[in-house]
Amino acid sequence: MGKIILIYIVIINLMGFLSMWLDKKKAIKHQYRIPEKTLFILAILGGSIGSILGMNKFRHKTKHWYFKYGIPFILIVQIIFIYFVYKYLGSMNLLEEFLGTGL
Repeated sequence: MGKIILIYIVIINLMGFLSMWLDKKKAIKHQYRIPEKTLFILAILGGSIGSILGMNKFRHKTKHWYFKYGIPFILIVQIIFIYFVYKYLGSMNLLEEFLGTGL
């Protein structure tokens, strides 16, 4: 189960990163863009690190306050969520059982 979660995290972050690249590319060519809602959904689903890296690498959406502060805010909420899940479930060894790893 832990490997599946890890693969999911890698894929969703790669999707977040590549979506920033693709949207930047389309913006330069004045083509149909990826909706901002989609970019936020990718971040919320776990791709916030990839989205942040893509924003910085491609200098995309960095002037929009809702991206500049919104995506990092999503990451902070995700870190806090993971902390509390580990704190409360980890103490009962449920998290290790769920992830299938010896944290």
